[in-house]
Amino acid sequence: MLKILRLALKNLLRHKRRTLLTGMLIVVGIVAMIVFVGLSGSFKRAIVGQITDSMLSHLQIHRKGYMSSVDNLPLDRMLPAKSYAKISLLLTQSTGVEAFSPRIKFGAMLSNYAQTTNVRLNGIDPQKEQATVPLLSTRIRDAAHKDQLVARGEVLLPEALARGMGLGSGNTVVLVANNKDGSVNGMTFKVVGLIENLMGPGGRDGYLHIDDAAALLRMEAREVSEIAVRINDFDRIDAVTAALRNALGPMTNKQNKPMVELHTWWQLTPFYNVVRMINIMTLGIRAILIAVVLISVLNVMMMSVYERVREIGTLAAMGTPPGRILWLFVAEGFCLGLFSALAGTAIGLLILWILNLKGVSVAFGGAKQVFTLAPSISPGELISACLIVLGVSVLASLQPAAKASRLAPVDALRHI
Repeated sequence: MLKILRLALKNLLRHKRRTLLTGMLIVVGIVAMIVFVGLSGSFKRAIVGQITDSMLSHLQIHRKGYMSSVDNLPLDRMLPAKSYAKISLLLTQSTGVEAFSPRIKFGAMLSNYAQTTNVRLNGIDPQKEQATVPLLSTRIRDAAHKDQLVARGEVLLPEALARGMGLGSGNTVVLVANNKDGSVNGMTFKVVGLIENLMGPGGRDGYLHIDDAAALLRMEAREVSEIAVRINDFDRIDAVTAALRNALGPMTNKQNKPMVELHTWWQLTPFYNVVRMINIMTLGIRAILIAVVLISVLNVMMMSVYERVREIGTLAAMGTPPGRILWLFVAEGFCLGLFSALAGTAIGLLILWILNLKGVSVAFGGAKQVFTLAPSISPGELISACLIVLGVSVLASLQPAAKASRLAPVDALRHI
């Protein structure tokens, strides 16, 4: 086998320019794939991290039917206090759950004594919310507190809405809301920060303490709109979701139907379509790489066979088995793919390293979110790229190699 590889290398070096140009073409394809996968993967992680860690969380638990009318923030489809207590105990005992936070979501009228407008609000437990969505605090501008999100009697307002009404930290506002029975209640609050807007559901909500939300809505028993859940290993989200669904299954209503439903982050945000598009584009880049390698190696090997017909005939006349001739040409394709893959991988990793040193900032969305990317690629992605190149190189060599091995010695020696 080593002899065949040495002969293959010598044959490739007989036409250095052609081999070099073909190898460079393959290298460019590999480098393009590595850089694209590194950048797109980093961008995808940044988007998902911002959405889940500053707003949605990894999972959400709602009462059955709540999500079908979530735009109206219905107060008649909230989780009862007893159900929340059971779910809370279940989540506390779950090994896959890192933190969870109850939320009361509702609409209200906001007044600064001169203007009045609608606002969406989240009643939260500050400590639990911070543990569940740790990046929420990074969205707060002009924060009055550094050690907590919000206290009793305080409110965090959406930035765009607050700026439009001329509100900032320290101002006093009035919130007026209807409870589920239709009665109206109003309370005064102090603005302690502005929440930077994000695109998507929940991206323009205000926040207040969950006890204030319950008081404003005149809740006799504590009900919650949703429970946000953070898991301890994002890569195990499917397994944790399945386990929680099984655990929540026995919770039924009076009609003996499931009382709660569990949603993952990608079921709650339209940004998942962006993630899917990135994955599709990655597959497209892989397909282009396969096409480049296939056409390049096939062209080189076909030319090699055509130019060496008499040489092949001489080998066959000397008693060289057809299988050995076949493997000689396959080895040439393998060596071409191997060295091109190694060179492309080295250059691609070098480019990613340079990009990490300089930093890549990308603005995304109407909220002008700026993500600082840290391009990287997993060892699995690198190995798969190299295996694709090697596999396609060998595959492209098979047809010319088979043609060479089937040449009759007499016809090959007569070839001009």
